[in-house]
Amino acid sequence: MYPEHLLVPFRQELTEAGFTELKTAEAVEDHLTDHKGTSLVVINSVCGCAAGTARPGVKMALKLSDKQPDNLTTVFAGGDIEATSKVREFHLPFPPSSPSVALFKDGELVHFVERHHIEGRSAEIIGNHLADVFEEHC
Repeated sequence: MYPEHLLVPFRQELTEAGFTELKTAEAVEDHLTDHKGTSLVVINSVCGCAAGTARPGVKMALKLSDKQPDNLTTVFAGGDIEATSKVREFHLPFPPSSPSVALFKDGELVHFVERHHIEGRSAEIIGNHLADVFEEHC
């Protein structure tokens, strides 16, 4: 687990863009169980690909797409251990991956971007991809 003071700027990059942090397993469970509408869940991370492409790509997608998820949420791998574990239960059969991005519709996973789809790609590629996903599912 990372010291909280190190995570603050990485958390703020998403919360300042309108994301709500789900910091406990109960918060994740409450949010995704019997949920109506769409929820974007970003599994945030301290790694370089989170900083360089994942978070900027997600924020870009929100600017590019006319359609938006109803809820923007995030958990922090290495910070919100139980919450991250609970989100990972919801995104099965995909293996644990951080950073990653999950889109749920009416409580069901409809799209998942794994770390290996983030690494080596630009924020623009990720942003355009997610904008297309939003247009299709939101």
